[in-house]
Amino acid sequence: METIPVGQLKARFAEVLATVRAGGSVIVSYGRKHENVAALVPLDQVRQPGRRQLGLLAGRASVEFADDFAISDEEFLDA
Repeated sequence: METIPVGQLKARFAEVLATVRAGGSVIVSYGRKHENVAALVPLDQVRQPGRRQLGLLAGRASVEFADDFAISDEEFLDA
């Protein structure tokens, strides 16, 4: 896994994307201390959100949201 500062990422963006498309991962570092702030990974390695369980109400209740519901699950649960 390669680590690259933001400045080099800007200059080599197409090359970095080619690395990621080929299955590699790239860590992006930022600032004077070169803190790792992000990782570019192939999309198939990213966990896709699944159906949420209702916890204590599992098996007793159900919930459905309309297709045009205006907020994401994360925004709804943080409210």
